[in-house]
Amino acid sequence: MSLLARFFLISLLSISFVSSGWAQDSATVNRGQELVAFASEEGMTRLARAAAKVDFPALANQFEAQSNAAFCGPTTAAIVLNTVYASARELPRDRSRLRAEDLQHLPSGFDLTVARYTQDNVIGKGQKTRSRVLGEPETVNGKQVRDTGYQLRQLDELLRAHGLGTRAVIVDNQKPEDEIRTDLADNLKRGGDYVIVNYRREAVGQRGGGHISPVGAYDAQSDSFLVMDVNPASAGWVWMPIATLVRGMRTFDTVENRGYILVQAR
Repeated sequence: MSLLARFFLISLLSISFVSSGWAQDSATVNRGQELVAFASEEGMTRLARAAAKVDFPALANQFEAQSNAAFCGPTTAAIVLNTVYASARELPRDRSRLRAEDLQHLPSGFDLTVARYTQDNVIGKGQKTRSRVLGEPETVNGKQVRDTGYQLRQLDELLRAHGLGTRAVIVDNQKPEDEIRTDLADNLKRGGDYVIVNYRREAVGQRGGGHISPVGAYDAQSDSFLVMDVNPASAGWVWMPIATLVRGMRTFDTVENRGYILVQAR
């Protein structure tokens, strides 16, 4: 078959698919189910047209990746705290990553650290200890229980201990999707408050278990939220359809379902 004949055949098939509605329906289904990488042409298009993206620049400016698999919660907390208190005069200094040899050539009294919250020093407040975050078992009703990382209410307690105002929402089977969309989208239209989501990766089409990350924007046309994944080596920032995000939050975690936290400075 000649090249010209092949071209006409492909064109004819394309017209047939479109006229039957197959191509349009397929695209619609894909838009409703797929995660779209932020660093793609479509991902950048969504950010450009999104009306609810006030939080994105400030969060992106303070973003850091988690240092270990258990620290998605502390990392998210550090990003939000640094965003809220970016202009504060007094911020904590984390000296835990400095070695003795790092200091031997410095002038006396000089502090090499940068004043900011880190995923290591945020755990200094709140009831959950670092060792339990990293898997140390505790005794509950006579049984040894290992509760690695943070559940939603544990992270909420940590944020409150650092002086933030919060509203934690558990996404159970009775929580309507429309209410969740409104909560998150309205927050992302306002400056000074932020969204944190807690979901199960497997339920949204990713590999892994429970996860926590901040949200940077909402695109109404695709009905999707930009999840700024704090483990970019694992999944990267993605646009997640609301139905997918709700499915990920409506999963059980130790004592109750996952959900989201709305955060603002007090």
